Amino acid sequence: MMKTEVSTAANFVTRLLRGTGLLSEEQLQQFRFSLEEALGDHYRHHWFPNAPCRGSGYRCIRINHKMDPLIGKAACTIGLTKERLFSLLPSELTMWVDPYEVSYRIGEDGSICVLYESTPPSDTNQTDSCKDELRIGQPSPSKSFGMMTCSS
Repeated sequence: MMKTEVSTAANFVTRLLRGTGLLSEEQLQQFRFSLEEALGDHYRHHWFPNAPCRGSGYRCIRINHKMDPLIGKAACTIGLTKERLFSLLPSELTMWVDPYEVSYRIGEDGSICVLYESTPPSDTNQTDSCKDELRIGQPSPSKSFGMMTCSS
């Protein structure tokens, strides 16, 4: 039910770590597996395909002067301390893992990048993504706001 979204999120964080060149492929695969498992367990009762924005804050992965506990837990399985992990990942990272969409932002003023997006089945009542709901009521996006789709 949420496997694609969780896998997309775990793969993205793993790619960030792979880019450092400091971890073996075996460590990266173990990290990815552990993170997928942790995310799936954490989201199990907070996943609402008929109301994708419901629980969005709970499913937000955040690194902002402290390590997200789910990423930290997965890093511990390969022997990485939170301090070491902090030095390998962006110091400001926000990732939203929602039904039908996974997106992220690096930096407080960074653009929102969509990693995965799919169309909900026609029997759901969803009309807007969570990102669209954030913009409701704003007369125009700020100069630093931008949206782009990244390919993997």
